[in-house]
Amino acid sequence: MARHVDRRTARKNVVVLLTLIGVAVIIAAATAVGLLWDFNGKSATVTPGQLQPVQSTANVKNAYDVVVVGTDPEGVAAAVSAARNGLSTLLVDGRDRDILGGLMTLGWLNSLDHNYDREKNSLIPGKADILNEGLFSEWYKQVEGDSFDVVTAANAFYAMVKNEKNIDLLMKTKSIEPKMAAGTGGAQKVVGVTVTKADGSKQEIAAKSVIDATQDADIAAAAGVPFTIGRADLGDEKSRMAVTLVFRLKNVTPDVWKQVQKRLKDDGDPNTDANERSAWGYGEMQKYPPNNKERVKMRGLNIGRQNDDTILINALQIFGIDGLDPKSRAEAFEIGKTELPYVLDHMKKLYPEFAGLELDGTAPELYVRETRHMIGEYRLSMIDVLENRDQWDRIAFGSYPVDIQRTSPTDNGAVMSHPLKYAIPFRSIVPQKVDGLLVVGRSASFDTLPHGSARVIPVGMATAEAAGAAVKLAQDKGVTFRQLSASKEQIAQLQDMLNKQGMVLKPYEPKPEPYMEQKAYPGLKTVVGMGLVIGGYDNKGFDTAPDSNPQRMVNLMQGVKRVKKLPGDPASALAGLQDPAKQPLTLVQAAWTIAKAAGLDVQAGQAVQELQAKGMLKQGTVDDIADKQKLNNGDTYMMIRDLVDSLDKK
Repeated sequence: MARHVDRRTARKNVVVLLTLIGVAVIIAAATAVGLLWDFNGKSATVTPGQLQPVQSTANVKNAYDVVVVGTDPEGVAAAVSAARNGLSTLLVDGRDRDILGGLMTLGWLNSLDHNYDREKNSLIPGKADILNEGLFSEWYKQVEGDSFDVVTAANAFYAMVKNEKNIDLLMKTKSIEPKMAAGTGGAQKVVGVTVTKADGSKQEIAAKSVIDATQDADIAAAAGVPFTIGRADLGDEKSRMAVTLVFRLKNVTPDVWKQVQKRLKDDGDPNTDANERSAWGYGEMQKYPPNNKERVKMRGLNIGRQNDDTILINALQIFGIDGLDPKSRAEAFEIGKTELPYVLDHMKKLYPEFAGLELDGTAPELYVRETRHMIGEYRLSMIDVLENRDQWDRIAFGSYPVDIQRTSPTDNGAVMSHPLKYAIPFRSIVPQKVDGLLVVGRSASFDTLPHGSARVIPVGMATAEAAGAAVKLAQDKGVTFRQLSASKEQIAQLQDMLNKQGMVLKPYEPKPEPYMEQKAYPGLKTVVGMGLVIGGYDNKGFDTAPDSNPQRMVNLMQGVKRVKKLPGDPASALAGLQDPAKQPLTLVQAAWTIAKAAGLDVQAGQAVQELQAKGMLKQGTVDDIADKQKLNNGDTYMMIRDLVDSLDKK
């Protein structure tokens, strides 16, 4: 399993947190009287369980200080932050939505992927501090807990927007296009948007700044911002993580929920558990035999409880879907809806507590994990996460496991690592080549691998809150976002603004992780950066001491070949070997495998000398190999490091 495995600790930490600060009591009281609060002391009356109708502003103006495009949680956070900093703000939806909250409320992703301060918590057992705080925490205090009712969530988002006099809201537009003009230094500049309203009329809206908070960075793409797609930065241009169609089951009475809790608490598996709102486990569902074997796979169940005796389940993975193509997304709905009756039948056969449950619909929107990856002023790397790096221009922190979901039914997915804490730099929301624009959410400037952690919504809301404040600062200073991103003095002012409005963005000195103390760590960094070695939830996969073997060396070099576009075939080095996974790996065999991958025409016995002659293998690396007849993982990583360094210099 990938995502739900780590939730046992996460969910228990949430319970501890709520107990310590008494938030559960506050929420209960708020629900009882039907009130929601913001940190300015304003309130909006909300009837519990009743979805509040979202109303567009009657007369949208022709000019604003900032236009925020996208009504996902990131869009709400950006708009509220900008408005509270005194900016006239338009929040506009382009996905024909009736409510706010996007992936949470219409994708039905109602279980939170929290980011905890694991660096701090590791020193204080039982303590669970949520990173970043700010608007995310303000919203979180208004919902039921680590899993929430989507109606409650939608109402909370709307209350936050409705309470801000500086926000105008425009829903259900048919299209939104950026308005462009010449910027500074040859760059183009976004100067507003042109919207096509639900009635077909067009309106040009000028804006001093635009924040793209769409899931796929649609405005940025239309403006000419450069991107990579999917896993292209790992040499796999066509591969993308699975999409998920969340489904709802009804008849989940309190008695049924107690049975769910009992099974998962008595399961004996440390990676399964349940509380009053959430359940994670049922790992046998991974063995579900799908009807559509080429396009569908189940994972263990992540279950979020609703307030109406229904549950939402995130488990059905669908492959081969292009999240940027409406026809492909429509196909995903068809595939999922066709498969789900069989999924439920299988659940009932395995688990008696599900016997009386019935399908009660699917989410109106898909959970799409990955499409565009913007190229910004800084691209967050896997090494940033691996080393828990702080950034001088930090605007958020992340600590969620680097969760790479399956890309095909034969793929198992991977948890690349579990960071203590790393910083998201402001430069990662500033696009290259285009001014007047910030990009927040999962399509910001993250490499594919760290995106597996940084894509979660709490991090996105934090970067969005920072974006809203940055618009105010840049306009006051008369600078572009690019100029702001290069000024340590002005970034310090931005961080001060954010801390004052409730975020927690203090600098820190990360302590080296145990795997960083290994002699072969420079090589480990190289292979982890290419996604070739997996640490897992406990990071134990980063141990460089275990012995390698010829088959493992070939597997590593297949990955290097893919990423670096090498011309040769490393598997040809296995010719004549019996049981290569059980044989020790010699220096000669390792060097020959590298030579074969690089397309060098050389015999095995000459491979070491040939690699050295071409600068692909350093003498120091060879000298450091303790047993040249039995290489360990660290030895191979260092040899690969030498090869990659030589290729990168060309």
